[in-house]
Amino acid sequence: MTSATLDYHTDSISLRVIDALADATNTDASELEPLYDVVDPEALDQLFQSGSGADVRVEFEYYGMLVEVRGDGTVTVDGTVHESR
Repeated sequence: MTSATLDYHTDSISLRVIDALADATNTDASELEPLYDVVDPEALDQLFQSGSGADVRVEFEYYGMLVEVRGDGTVTVDGTVHESR
């Protein structure tokens, strides 16, 4: 039996959003205000699960910054695209 590993930074859109916010603010991800203060991370992950095939786009404000998440996995903060790490 083979086991599958989950790479949270490519499989979890909410963690990619956190990485993008940390990059945009030049702050360690652990020092950011919790994402769940402004959006439900689990709902975001479910909405963008790979293979969902949905053409979705979600925008929300995170402490004065406009965050956009697109169906192709693109995350932008205030219009700047942030690559996943």
